[in-house]
Amino acid sequence: MTGRGKTDVSRAGGPAIEIRTDVEPAEWDAYVDRASEASVYHRSAWAPVMREVFGHEVRCLAATQGARVVGVLPLVFFRSPLFGRFAVSMPFLNYGGVVADDEASRGRLLEAAVGEARARRARYVELRHVRRHYPGLAVRSHKVAMTLALGPSVEEQWSALDRKLRNQVRKAEKSGLTAVSGGVDLLDGFHDVLARNMRDLGTPVHGRRFFAAVLDAFPNETRVFAIRHEGRAVAASLVIWHREGIEVPWASSLRAYNPLCANVLLYWHMLRFAIDRGLMVFDFGRSTPGEGTYQFKKQWGAVATPLHWEYWADEGVALPDRSPTNARFSAAIALWRRLPLAVTRAIGPRIVREIP
Repeated sequence: MTGRGKTDVSRAGGPAIEIRTDVEPAEWDAYVDRASEASVYHRSAWAPVMREVFGHEVRCLAATQGARVVGVLPLVFFRSPLFGRFAVSMPFLNYGGVVADDEASRGRLLEAAVGEARARRARYVELRHVRRHYPGLAVRSHKVAMTLALGPSVEEQWSALDRKLRNQVRKAEKSGLTAVSGGVDLLDGFHDVLARNMRDLGTPVHGRRFFAAVLDAFPNETRVFAIRHEGRAVAASLVIWHREGIEVPWASSLRAYNPLCANVLLYWHMLRFAIDRGLMVFDFGRSTPGEGTYQFKKQWGAVATPLHWEYWADEGVALPDRSPTNARFSAAIALWRRLPLAVTRAIGPRIVREIP
């Protein structure tokens, strides 16, 4: 983190708000830990992951007043042959954007982000907020977060499940499926399941290196889960927790094992893990209302909260639509589904690095 911003905004009776890019990681993370709206994706350890795995430029903007940090904005810049130049906070992840103590700091961070974008000829800045921060900006609310308030015990959580889910868990256990959890030792099985499932859906997948970097950056906040059949992983996930909540950013299961309810057993074991750790909220990750993954999460009792992705865009620039439902991508998705798995695993990471 190098360089300093200008001091041109002040609070009444207090020091000016300055935008800095040289705040030390420990000071940055101390602010993230005390800011109620900050997520684990605001932590400083994501910056080297974005730089080293994907080669993207990262600007860590901190608003300070005197010696005190009063807001942060991690910003990742793309120079994509597919989508042009733009910035996202945070790409590949569910949450990000501006976290600040007050409107003045929040406004100053947006001004700084726009300045950084214009200096790099970026066409837009995408801020992945839960609630709206900037009524003057364009917004998309096409996704929702799916969260579940956890019961105080595994037994009470089990009782809260509907009969269908409980029967599916029992069926999976009787079918010889077993559950394990760990770290990098389970990464190969996790990535095998994810790569195959995403190929079948027509979507490029991150390389193993990215997930290894996440586990390395957050060794005390991450875990890999796997459901095995005869020693082979057939469903798997990578979870990350922060404060009282745990989230599932990545999870997949092999379609051939859907009749054995492998995916249901996977989620039940993640829920048990979260409760045993004393966590209070289970975040199933973002979904599109009405789609299959949305219905799957809803059956567990998850409640939908609209997300607000806010955009500063240069004049005349339309909001991006990178959704698989976009007709522009239908031919590419159909082709991807027909490619051999070895091919998609080899070239997928080069493509997905451009799709935040």
